[in-house]
Amino acid sequence: MDDRGGGSFVAVRRVAPRLEQGTVYHSPSSAEVVAGSAAWLGRGLSCVCAQGTHGDSRPSFDLTPAQEECLLKLQSRIDVAYDSSIPQHQEALKDLWKLAFPEEELHGIISDQWKQMGWQGKDPSTDFRGGGFISLENLLYFAKNFPKSFQDLLRKQVGDRSVWEYPFAVAGINITFMLIQMLGLEAVKPRSLVGETFLRFLSVNESAFDLLYCIAFKLMDQQWLSMGASYMEFNTVMKSTRRQLEREIMVEDIKGIEDMPSYSLLSQ
Repeated sequence: MDDRGGGSFVAVRRVAPRLEQGTVYHSPSSAEVVAGSAAWLGRGLSCVCAQGTHGDSRPSFDLTPAQEECLLKLQSRIDVAYDSSIPQHQEALKDLWKLAFPEEELHGIISDQWKQMGWQGKDPSTDFRGGGFISLENLLYFAKNFPKSFQDLLRKQVGDRSVWEYPFAVAGINITFMLIQMLGLEAVKPRSLVGETFLRFLSVNESAFDLLYCIAFKLMDQQWLSMGASYMEFNTVMKSTRRQLEREIMVEDIKGIEDMPSYSLLSQ
């Protein structure tokens, strides 16, 4: 992803109950992973996205025709940048607002209201370079299919929250970016067992990536709470979330995303 991962991430101080703007989680400890490209939490912090250390020495895995087709379809989604000049992209962003705040009318595609959702400024399009249009699709899928979990995370309704919370929307873009890296989805073939296993899941469920995104977001928040984290620990929380996802994907009797233990964290 050429231009993804730049920019800064403004932590949000938690305020009164209407929409508590900022938060963090707990995570299991495990082997260290090396931080990858720059991401956005707290100005000057390193990337929340972990990468392996073996470079081109990692093996590649042959794909079945069905797996190759599914990977190409997913890659075509990943390649789409968010473009505020495209009406369909604007409509998708407005749909996200309606799902997030059905009781409040959006005053404009550029508005200070977006900060309530955890965007860095009044124009969300400036944040999408980290994840592209697929990161908006991920948020929409989460809001439509698991509305209770989505609202719990958006409004920070579960757990003993930090005074300085992670911004919901920008954290969501970081999660999309992290999953693309973790699964090696920009390569012609998977370069890890985790990536190869995920493509088997994808070949039987075309929504596997979106579903994994929902799990990852909920798991990240659980880790944030368990660690009693604040925004300075966001990178650590994300690395821990990645390690937990990798472990669950590789469990021997896991046949699909819905079989992952953390899937039970989601509620509709």
